Order: sequence, then C-alpha cells, then structure tokens
Amino acid sequence: MPPPELTPKPQATVVVPHLNQPGMLQVCLGSLDAQSVGPGAFEVIVVDNGSPTLPTAIVGRHPNARLLQEQLPGPGLARNRGAEAARGDILCFIDADCRAHPRWLEQALKTLAAAPPGTVLGGDVQIWREPGTRITAVEAYESVFAYRFKLYIERHGYSGTGNLVVRRADFEKVGPFRGLEVAEDMDWGRRGRAAGLTIRYEPGMIVYHPARSSLRELLIKWDRHVQHELNGARTRPGWQLRWLGRVCLVLASPLVDAGKVVVSDRLQGWSARLKAVAALVAVRSYRAWRMLTVPFSSRGVVWNRPAGAQAAKAKD
Repeated sequence: MPPPELTPKPQATVVVPHLNQPGMLQVCLGSLDAQSVGPGAFEVIVVDNGSPTLPTAIVGRHPNARLLQEQLPGPGLARNRGAEAARGDILCFIDADCRAHPRWLEQALKTLAAAPPGTVLGGDVQIWREPGTRITAVEAYESVFAYRFKLYIERHGYSGTGNLVVRRADFEKVGPFRGLEVAEDMDWGRRGRAAGLTIRYEPGMIVYHPARSSLRELLIKWDRHVQHELNGARTRPGWQLRWLGRVCLVLASPLVDAGKVVVSDRLQGWSARLKAVAALVAVRSYRAWRMLTVPFSSRGVVWNRPAGAQAAKAKD
C-alpha cells in the first residue's frame, strides 16, 4: 500500500532499481537531491531486488525517497514495482549505479511538456571518470562504445532503461517490463512502437555511468547480451546460418569500428585511443567466441542469484 498523500502529488516519480550497490546508490540519490527542480516536483522510489542487506539507512538519509522490495529477480520487474507505487504522472527511470546531471530532470520535464502524447524520451549516458585519474582501457572503450542511446533510439527504436522518461498513461498503454528471459529495454521499445509510441533522443537529458572496473566485468556483460540475442534468433526458421553470419561480422567489426575511435570527441590523445582499440579487439573476439559456444551451453542468464543456487533450486 502506498503511503497516504500527506504532501502535494509530485509531477514525476524517479524509479531506481537496486541490487547490492549501496555505495553507488548513495551517490545516485545524492545526485537526485541536487536536481535543479524543487524536491516537491518529484519523488524517488528505490526498489531493492534481493540484496542480502536492505539499503534502509541509505534511503532514509534522503527525505524525498522511499524503499520498496521486489523479490522476483530482474531489473525490469523491480522497475514495474516502482511504477505501480508511483504517485507522479511521469515515470523517470535511472539505475542505482548512475548519477544524474543536475538538470537531468528539469530537461526531461521541459521536453516532455512540449512533446505530444505518445512521446517517450531517452537521454545521453556518458562515462563518469574521477577527476585527475588516468584513463583505463575499459574506460576508453566504453566512452566510445557503451551506452550509445542515440544509436539505440534512432537506428534500433528503443532506449536503454537507465535513462528513460515516459508519461504514466503511455507506460500503461505498453504494459510492464518483462523479466530476465529478454533484454527488457529492447522488448519494451518494440512493444512501445507497436502501440504507436514515438521514442525520441534528448541529448540534454544526461546521466553518468561508471565504466566497468575490469575487462573481465565487461566481458561478463556480453554473456548476458549474447544469450538474449540467441533467445530472439532461435524464434526464426533457419537461424543457424544467420547466426554464423553475425559471428563473422562481429569478428570483422574492429576493422571498421577502430575508425570510430580515431574520430571520437569523447577521447583525448592517442594513448587513450590505442587503449580503446585494444579493448575493442578483445571484446569483439570474446563476443564472437561466446556466440559460437553459447548455443551448446546450459548456463542461463543470472540477475541476482548465483548460478549454483539456481541449479540447486531447479533440482528440488
């Protein structure tokens, strides 16, 4: 049950799914406290998705935020729980490991107010680097190739859910996010377009995301994405030949995408560009290898439970 409305109804609700990232959640909530719009214009709902220790104390430090729980694993399901409890007519989605630009919400509300019904906004996601530190290979690579929301929206027709703003009425027209069996942002975008919505890129709606801490962490991300891609490919006849063709394209792609590194305005100096190219070759090689092996693997996609625990549960 939502709390009684003792304060005026907010215009917007910011939904933050959370899992085992208390330090990052604190930074995220701090960036929401610093928004240029007044605190009465929005509320924050943090939805914990199975952390052993709930971030109760952290959320409690932020008067504009409240904490809910979603026990079923999956960030999409956690977002649905927040949307159900939201009091605002505008739903704003950001991830717990992100920090919002001070004018993120102001830009979102201003742009959506001027947009026709049926408009969904996806913003810009940039890699956050601590000032005064030397750029790593992973940071250099992700500065160019990660979180390319403009590409996702304009070429593929969906926005990532780490920086997504939609009117509640339009969200309900599409329906909730799905679970771990799909890439929920791509799936929701596809259903949104089928429902007549327009997904629009808004560059002034900026969110910062830290780069992954290691190459291994970056490669693990591709385990999940390859599994999602395979799930979709298997629904079409003759998928095996098309899948093999995609493997060949992934292997060859560094020859083309190295040029994007050279001209990118998100990197400074040749040292950073060489690091980005090295990481690019490593990532694409791993991705092609996983695409060749994952069709014969029984390992599933995991969000917030160890794979061994899931296997043990399946035997019960």
